[in-house]
This record gives sequence, structure tokens and C-alpha cells, in this order.
Amino acid sequence: MACEKQKYDVVIVGAGVVGCTTAYRLATHPALQQTPLRIAIVERNLGEPDRIVGELLQPGGKHLLERLGMAAAFDNIDAAPTNGYCVLDCTRMRPGEDTRSDAGTIAGIAFHHGRFIMRLRELAAGCPNVDLFEGTVADLVEADFQAGHVRGVRYSSKGAADGMRNTLLAPLTIVADGCFSNFRERVMGTGPSHLIRPTVRSHFVGMVVRGLQLPHAQHGTVCLIAGQGPVLLYQIDSGKRFEHRWMGLTGTRMLVDVRAPFPADLKAHIAQHVVPGLPADLRAPILETLDDPGVRLRRMPNSFMPGAPQHEWTLRDAPFPLNVSKTGVILMGDAYNMRHPLTGGGMLCCFEDVLDVSDSIADVIKQTPAEALDDWEKINRDVLMRWYFARKPLTATVNILSVALYDLFGAEDRNLAVLRRGCFRYFERGGRCTQEPVGILAGLYPRPLLLMRHFFTVAFYAICVMFREGDVVSGDQDSGESYPRLLVRSVSVFWTACVVFLPLLWTEVRWWTPRQVGE
Repeated sequence: MACEKQKYDVVIVGAGVVGCTTAYRLATHPALQQTPLRIAIVERNLGEPDRIVGELLQPGGKHLLERLGMAAAFDNIDAAPTNGYCVLDCTRMRPGEDTRSDAGTIAGIAFHHGRFIMRLRELAAGCPNVDLFEGTVADLVEADFQAGHVRGVRYSSKGAADGMRNTLLAPLTIVADGCFSNFRERVMGTGPSHLIRPTVRSHFVGMVVRGLQLPHAQHGTVCLIAGQGPVLLYQIDSGKRFEHRWMGLTGTRMLVDVRAPFPADLKAHIAQHVVPGLPADLRAPILETLDDPGVRLRRMPNSFMPGAPQHEWTLRDAPFPLNVSKTGVILMGDAYNMRHPLTGGGMLCCFEDVLDVSDSIADVIKQTPAEALDDWEKINRDVLMRWYFARKPLTATVNILSVALYDLFGAEDRNLAVLRRGCFRYFERGGRCTQEPVGILAGLYPRPLLLMRHFFTVAFYAICVMFREGDVVSGDQDSGESYPRLLVRSVSVFWTACVVFLPLLWTEVRWWTPRQVGE
């Protein structure tokens, strides 16, 4: 039973990172101040979320948020700067040995996800032309005489009687309901010809550790442990907002990579199999946290899903399958594209997308202000198609890097072990061998070819290190007897590097949707 219908210019599903920033940008865009858009956001739960992802913002993402005019989102959330990165190879590290890189003059920032989201919602709701609703979106409303064209959403208000649903109508609907999107398949289609099903590589299990002193203060730290996935540590607060026993104790987010099948007791698994492999200085605070019955471990999937085209193609007799999604609606954020969270590049890509889409919408409205959002052919050409290709330099770089680094740091493979050691030796050279890779990680160099150059330089350098220092697995060194064996291994190592990198590159550079997942 419908209760009420309201009309807006834009309806956004989800008041998370993407939903709030998109609403704020469209509501405050300089080109739209004479005819401001009326925007509605629908969020299932407006309480402070408790999640373990979306807490590390790279320097490039921080700069993008400032360009969106939302730098105030960092105020009063006790955020902590992230000045660089540290990688510890705990499998073969000598005392005091690590690889540390600074991000340069621009620092990243880390925070509690829930506090950050509440600030974003506060800023978005503070715009006079933005209305924020709490309710569950049940369906996308389609036009009566235009099949497949979305005209808004139908939602149930929190606490409303069963069957009581409200309707929000708008010429443009933006779906940004996260990695567990309920509408991804509705928008993109359900057949095997669409890349709409994320691949889950593993899960991050997370908790906040109090009083932990990182090897390098205010540096994101990755620990590589024998037989386990990588462990990620970064400070997210200074403890100033607490009034009990944690007052003044810094909070460090600890994320442990766990693959299926999951152990029955995650706390015991971490204490017995992960903590012993960490540096000795880190163990006591972590074990104390695990022993605290009030600490609850949170779990999130580490998913990868390339962004498929959302625009309609008009080429005739195209030699490849074309993707045609519903019109009147745009997928954004994790509902549309995901990468491994190891590199902390998710929000960086989201803010780039928000800036591109919002500015393109503003340009369309500026050119044809009268019912511009109803002209879907123009939206398709000047927003969706333009955005799909404009986002490629940054998102392709971040997406490829995230999965390639996870494969390099997390896999138990003898060839990857050679590449991993070569990566450490490459970083130890300093100069451009460190500065440019860190710039890529920070989102400051959105250049896939630069990433490709460094990746394969590392591969060749790893082979050189193998000849110089011996096989990282067997210990064979460059002698008359082992030289042929190392030569064969070098071909195998290079092949492994190609298998890791090139399929990822292919998923990003193609401009169509394959017939089969993995094609």
C-alpha cells in the first residue's frame, strides 16, 4: 500500500561514502546554484555504522575530498595522519629489518569509519536542498510506458506499519548501496554476459588494538607471516575521545587476512597462528585485546569486481557483445566496482567517481537546463560514457595494484616468493624505486603504464636477485651445477608475473562486457 509520493531531481540509495558525497557535491556545485537540484537520500539505518573497512584514505583521496568541498568531514572525529607505509617480511626478517616508504609532503588520513560516515551525513543533510530519509528501499520504480526506465524508488520507512511504502520519484536515480547491493543485478542484468558478481578472494577479520606502538609511528604497516595472509595495521585515533581506561591510548586497526574455510574460533586462530609470527613488540597488546571478552571481531569479504560499462553503445554490427543496462539509474561505489582493500584505495576511487559524475551532470544541466535529466540520450553520452573512460587512469591503476599486491604478499607459491623478495630488494634501492610506487599507491600517479613498468622491472630485478642470492626456496646459487636450474626458474618466475598482472590489466583496458565471467 503506497503512502506518499514525493518528487525530486535526484534520488540516491545509500547514505554512505558515495551517497553523501554525491548529494553534497550536486547540492553545492557552483554551476547549479541558480537552479539548485532537489536531492533525496534513502538510508536503511542512520545510526553510526560499525565496520572495519573504509577507514584509510590515501593522500590522493584526501585531496579529492577537499576538491568536493568536504574537508570538514575530518573535523572532530579524532583522525590520525598516515605519513607513509612500512612492510615487514616476518618470514625471514632480521632484527630491525623492514622496508619503509614515506608518502611525501601530502599525508593520508585514517579514522573510525562510523565517525567519518556520520560527519558526511551531517554535511550532506545540512544542505537546504537535500532531504535524508531512513528506510529500506524495496524496489526501483519504472516508468509505466517505458520498460526498463527507472523513475525513482519505493521504500518502507523505519518503524512504519507493514505494507506502508513511500515513493520518491526523480528523473535520475543513483544506487550506492555498497558491496552487498540489492539492486546491482536489477540495474546491470542477471545473465552470464555481465560482470556483476564480485569475486571474494578472502576475508579481513578486524579489531581495534589499544596502546599498540607501530614500528614506525603513523605509518600503515603490512606484516607478512609464514603460512598466513598479510596483516594490516594502521592508527585510526589518538584515544582522546574516550573517558574510561582507554583514555589517551592510541587505537590501531588490525586486519588479519583469513581464507576459507574459517576456523571455528577466530580469536584462538589469531592468537595461536598469527600473533606468534608478528614482531615481538606487537604481540602483548594484541593478545590482551584478544583476551578481552568485550572485543568483538568483525569480518568483511575482500572482493574484486571490475566496473562494466553502464552506457548504451550505438555501434552497428559491433564484433563484441554490448552491455545495455536499465536507463534512468546509475550504479556507483562498491555496488559498481570493487578492489582488494589491502591498498586502501576504495574511497580514493569513489571520490574520483563522485567528482567525475557530479561535474558531468552539472555540465549537462548547464547546457540544457530545461529538463536536462530527462534527456537520457544526453546523460548516456555526456555522463555515463564520459565517466566510464575518464575514470580508467586512476581506477585501473588502483584496482590492478590492489590485487597484484595481494597476490604477491598473500600467496604461498615458490615463484611468488622470488617476486616478493625481489620487491623488497627493489624498494631498498630507494629513489624512484620507492617514490613512484608509493605515489601510485597513494593515488598521486594515476598511470597504469607506470605501474606496469615498475611491476615488470621488479620481476626482472627479482630474477637478478635470485641469481645473486640464490633460490629463495631451494637455496641454489649461481654455480656451474645450479645455473641451468636457475635459468629454468627465471622463465617460470617471469611467467608467474605475467599470469598475475596481465589478466588484471585486461579486465581494465577492455571496453565491453564479456559473454562469460573470466572471458
